Amino acid sequence: MLEWWDGFWATYSAVVFGVGVNAMLALSIYLTLSCGLLSLGNAAFMGIGAYAASLITMQTGWPFPVALLAAGVFPAVVALIIGIPTLRLSGVYLAMATLGFGEVVRVIILNMDITGGPMGLNGIPQKTEFWHILLLLGATLFLLGRIRRSRIGRAFESIKEDEIAARLMGIDVSGYKLLAFTLGAAIAGVAGGLNAHYTFTIGPGNYAFENAVDILTMAVFGGTSSLIGPTLGATILTLMPEVLRQFKDFRLAANGLILVLVILYLPKGIWDPRRIRGFWARRKAQGAN
Repeated sequence: MLEWWDGFWATYSAVVFGVGVNAMLALSIYLTLSCGLLSLGNAAFMGIGAYAASLITMQTGWPFPVALLAAGVFPAVVALIIGIPTLRLSGVYLAMATLGFGEVVRVIILNMDITGGPMGLNGIPQKTEFWHILLLLGATLFLLGRIRRSRIGRAFESIKEDEIAARLMGIDVSGYKLLAFTLGAAIAGVAGGLNAHYTFTIGPGNYAFENAVDILTMAVFGGTSSLIGPTLGATILTLMPEVLRQFKDFRLAANGLILVLVILYLPKGIWDPRRIRGFWARRKAQGAN
C-alpha cells in the first residue's frame, strides 16, 4: 500500500497541488462575482503574489509563511489602489479595464531585471507542501463561508441583484465592491505564491489573458451560487486534461466540447442547488406514485 501511494504521489502530486491552487483561484473570482463584479484581473494578482513570494524566498531567505503573507498583501494593496477608480465601471467595461491592467502587469514583469524579464524566475525553492494548500484552501472556504452568511454577504447579494436599490437602502456600494475586489486579489496572490513554490519556475506568460479566462471558466463551469460550485469546477477542469490524456491531439477539442455542452444545458453551472433539489423532489414524487 505504501509503495502504491509513493508511486501515485510521485506521478500525480503536481495535479493534486494544481487542484488546490485552482480551487483558490476560482474562489477568488467567485468573491468578486458574488458582488456583481466581472473582473479579469485575478491572473495578474496571482502573478504579483507569485513574484513577490518568490523574490522574498530567493533573495532574503525569510520563512515561507512570511513570503505567503507578502503574496497576499502585495496584490491586495495594488487592488486597493486600482480599485478606487476602476470599480466605478461595471459589466464588460470593468472586464476590459481589469484585462488591460493584467496586460500592464505582464509587460512590467517582462521588462524588469529583478523578475528575470522574459525568462522569468528559475530555481524557486520548492517549499509548498500538501498540507499548506489544504490548510489555506480550508481557511479560504471557512472565511468565505462566514462572509456569505454575514451582513457583508447579504450586502454583496443585494449589490449583485440591484445596485441602485442597494444604495437606496443605505448600503455602501463602493466600499463593499472594493472589499470584494481586494479580498479576491489577496486570495489569488496567495494561490500564486503557493503555485510558484512547487513549479520551481515562473514567467510572464503564466499570468496572461488565457489564464484570466481559465480562472473565470472554472468558477462559471462549477456554478457561482455557492462555494461548492467554484471548488468543484476547478477540480473537474484541472483533472480533465489527465482524464482525457488518451485522446492526445483531440484533448483540447474535447475540453471545449464539454464546456460548450455545460454552458448550453447547465447555464448556472454543474452545481445548481435549486436544480438539484428540484431533481430529487421529482424523484421522490415519482417514487411515492
